[in-house]
Amino acid sequence: MPSPLINRLVDELNYPLLNHENFDSFIEENEYSVLFCTEQPNRFPESNDVAVILPELVNSFPQLKPAVIDTAFEKKVQGRYNFNVWPSLVFLKEGRYLGTISKVQDWGVYRMEIESILSLEPRRDPGIGIPVVVNPTSSACGQ
Repeated sequence: MPSPLINRLVDELNYPLLNHENFDSFIEENEYSVLFCTEQPNRFPESNDVAVILPELVNSFPQLKPAVIDTAFEKKVQGRYNFNVWPSLVFLKEGRYLGTISKVQDWGVYRMEIESILSLEPRRDPGIGIPVVVNPTSSACGQ
């Protein structure tokens, strides 16, 4: 693991460390889960701050089952849930995507955002939200 604060989540608080072997079973077994994507704390120091905040969030939202994503597996999770900022907390319901909160936020923002996220209907694939359609009858450069 990348830092003592992140190690503590796994070693002392018993948050699962997810990788390609146990990821799918974890997200499917839990009604609500929150995945902590840290990247490297030496590159993204806010990951250490979120490592301190996450247990408090879980205390406030006990329905959330937290897990830490193994840094070797994070790019797969990033691609699957389409976030580009580190650190990120990815929220799922029954393995389906609800939303993401990235970077460190004020406590009130976390509470408001998580309440909002947990009220959403889950999606299997978050996608990018912009449909791309090619019109075969249009010509290049608008000619």
